[in-house]
Amino acid sequence: MLEGKALLDKARSLSNRPEDQIARACGYVGPSGRLLKKSFYRALVEAKGYSLPSHSSGGGGGSRGRQAEFRTRVHGNGNLLIGHAYTRRMGLEPGQEFKIEIHKETGSIWLLPLEEGAAS
Repeated sequence: MLEGKALLDKARSLSNRPEDQIARACGYVGPSGRLLKKSFYRALVEAKGYSLPSHSSGGGGGSRGRQAEFRTRVHGNGNLLIGHAYTRRMGLEPGQEFKIEIHKETGSIWLLPLEEGAAS
């Protein structure tokens, strides 16, 4: 997802196209292919230099949508879902690969990025 000056430049270059096409071209598409309009508009406003309240702030009424909680659970099928809020916060990109290390002593799981072209 483009941000800052790169986002503004791309959006300007596509200004004759529908908003949905601009958002898609700037990378604001979720893993399921759903357009992330709110994220796109928020990024545009921030790229223009306006400061917005953080997503997790608890002001005002109304729905804030799903909020990220720093907790998860193992699903019935044995999967452990981290979720988009955390992969985005960590700067992870679709297609990145990791080696998983389990540290039983500390109860932690480490994701170690694999270098491109590295064999496992």
